[in-house]
Amino acid sequence: MRVGIIGLGFRLGYLARVFSAARSDFEIVGYVDPNPAGLSYVQEHGISVGQSYPDLEALIDGGKLDLLMVGSPNHLHLEHLRIGLKRGMKIFAEKPVVTSVEDTMALAELIAQYGSDNVMVGLVLRYAPLYVDLRKAQAEGQIGDVTSIEASETIPPYHGAFFMRDWRRYGKYSGSFMLEKCCHDLDLYNGVMGCRPRYVASFGGRKSFTPENAPQGQGANDLEVYHRKPSGWEGTEKVFDSDGDIIDYQTAIVQYENGSALTFHTNLNVPDDFRRFAVIGAKGMAEGDFVRNYFKVTDSRTSERLADKTYTGSEISVHYGADEQMAEDILKHMLEGMPLPVSVVDALEAGLLALSMDEAMNSKSVVDMTPIWQRFDAALGRGN
Repeated sequence: MRVGIIGLGFRLGYLARVFSAARSDFEIVGYVDPNPAGLSYVQEHGISVGQSYPDLEALIDGGKLDLLMVGSPNHLHLEHLRIGLKRGMKIFAEKPVVTSVEDTMALAELIAQYGSDNVMVGLVLRYAPLYVDLRKAQAEGQIGDVTSIEASETIPPYHGAFFMRDWRRYGKYSGSFMLEKCCHDLDLYNGVMGCRPRYVASFGGRKSFTPENAPQGQGANDLEVYHRKPSGWEGTEKVFDSDGDIIDYQTAIVQYENGSALTFHTNLNVPDDFRRFAVIGAKGMAEGDFVRNYFKVTDSRTSERLADKTYTGSEISVHYGADEQMAEDILKHMLEGMPLPVSVVDALEAGLLALSMDEAMNSKSVVDMTPIWQRFDAALGRGN
């Protein structure tokens, strides 16, 4: 399998290792990136990435690709996807797929023209054993009709500082923090709800990574934690005086089309971090944590514990064992037609929810997503 990469950053460098381990004939024949931050990682692990190409057209022409992997900065994805689709490529795109409502609609039009099956997305948590078990409990009727979900994704200080120093600190490149980082989680809970979000309210801002909170005096010796994770393109060493425009905390409440509700919280400065959920239904509740690696299901009527599991990660996985499963399933999808648990349309819907959360936060209003879904369906070529 001949593979090309555009945007050889840290994430695609890591995935090059994971995909190469999943299939012996997974061969990266070339890449496009003027400053490949992930190159040293793949070289360290003995993985060849072929030759450097000046642009995507040259990579497609010279590489004779079976798969194009898109890991460029988020704001460039739409153009790279457009070129790849027009050239008949099968494409794996990292999340978030695009960064704005307008780009979402433009990609939806491309999907209507070229087919959704040609774009696979890196919403890796759909493959996590914990989420698979949650959906299994739901399918078996242990939860019943979902009434509400409480969920969160928190980020430890070293990782929060990375966002303040990396290109992702600018909304013009990342879309926003909620979109860039939390679209994973929003997609998961959209999947559990089984319908689209309707009303959205949200509040947030920046209160931790501000000049007045920078370590002073003896505390200045503790700055190492804030530079532990290296930044790539457009990186800076500034943390508490970052010129970025992203938030460092945000909460949101969502009502879905079926009347059920989601509350979601994110924070970039949580030293004992967690990524947890409580899905509460008419027959039972399921709770779990992707970081603390547990899952429980409890019956509403008897309080009987129906499931009580813990998980261990693999040697190389950075997503709780999900990265290897995603690589395996995507390769089976390409070679054997095996269905995938998440589609590019799912990814775009999660992105629209994240963008609506930001709109609600910035406007201090409740956003009705109905007009967005009408536009989205029209762009996809779906009838009324």
